[in-house]
Amino acid sequence: MPKCRWCSRYVSGQCRFYRSTADTRTLVRSRIDESAVTDTNRQFVLGKRPDGKPDRDTFELEERDVPEPRHGEVLVRTLYLSVDPYMRGRMRDRESYADPWEVGDRMAGHVVGEVIESAHDDWAAGEFVFGEGFWSEYAALDGDDLTPVDPSLENLSLPAYLGVLGMPGRTAYFGTLDVLEPDPGDTVVVSGAAGAVGSTVGQIASLAGARVVGFAGSDEKVRYLEDDLGFDAGINYKTTDDYRRALADAAPNGVDAYFDNVGGPISDAVFTQLNVDARVAICGQIALYNEEGVPTGPRKLPQLIAPRAHVEGFLVFDYATRFEHANDRLRDWVANDDIEHRESIVEGFANAPDAFLGLFEGDNIGKQVVKVAEPSES
Repeated sequence: MPKCRWCSRYVSGQCRFYRSTADTRTLVRSRIDESAVTDTNRQFVLGKRPDGKPDRDTFELEERDVPEPRHGEVLVRTLYLSVDPYMRGRMRDRESYADPWEVGDRMAGHVVGEVIESAHDDWAAGEFVFGEGFWSEYAALDGDDLTPVDPSLENLSLPAYLGVLGMPGRTAYFGTLDVLEPDPGDTVVVSGAAGAVGSTVGQIASLAGARVVGFAGSDEKVRYLEDDLGFDAGINYKTTDDYRRALADAAPNGVDAYFDNVGGPISDAVFTQLNVDARVAICGQIALYNEEGVPTGPRKLPQLIAPRAHVEGFLVFDYATRFEHANDRLRDWVANDDIEHRESIVEGFANAPDAFLGLFEGDNIGKQVVKVAEPSES
């Protein structure tokens, strides 16, 4: 039995890399123009575990050879990569819902990229894909784990697949509709409201007929919530001395549902305003991610007793069987201008660490994305 020189397996008849005829074998591979591929592949690895807030020295830039895709893989050139707050947790040497990185591991995250070379039956060079990748200019990825990206859809650009049509959009979808379950007339409060998740949460709650109040970190972000996204009120937490009073003014009838991206003193204030049977979705705690000791809050847990509040932590991965349905609805809402989205784009692969660090300074409005490269010319 002959051994396939491409996949190193012994095959009888037709290998998946070949289409056999009586006289010839043609490799089922496609590759984009060689001029589109550079000689080296830059990538970021975890240089050290941060003590408190990460800094530039947390990341180490390496140069490697461009990888060759093996059987079932595709070589993807990264066009856009996502930076997300949850990545801070993976820098710690402790177990969580996502495995921790070891020092020297490649930084990983979702990417939108272009297939440069395919060794997978379902993908051809030049196609656009979305999936779990790395902070690298090129990566050989399992073709079975990628999904197609259509850049021609109305109101959607390539980086939108890392935001409203990516993990943040799905997180907002299930956290709002399955956990908070807003009814018409409810008051929904969102912390981190100008970010990728929070901005979508507020708009979905508005579509459900709720009144929406959002906390954000600048006057510009508050204007974005109120003028562009249709929030009923926004609160600039950086210029507000008394969160509780500001929230009482913005939500005089109390809070029926709270989507928490932040934790800390904002959540302390919201917990004092909860109505009976209020629902609380715990999505993130970015205010506490860089604390290495015992967290200082929440300190208002007794405030959950009288309203009999329902508090639920959730992970979007638990809803994986419904991702396609969620994406269909999100895509329709965007196409019909029912949901607005924005990406804050940082130019240049070398600036990926700065884009990540900016998340903890509130630099972004909408989804923070790094633009790595332009698509190849067709």
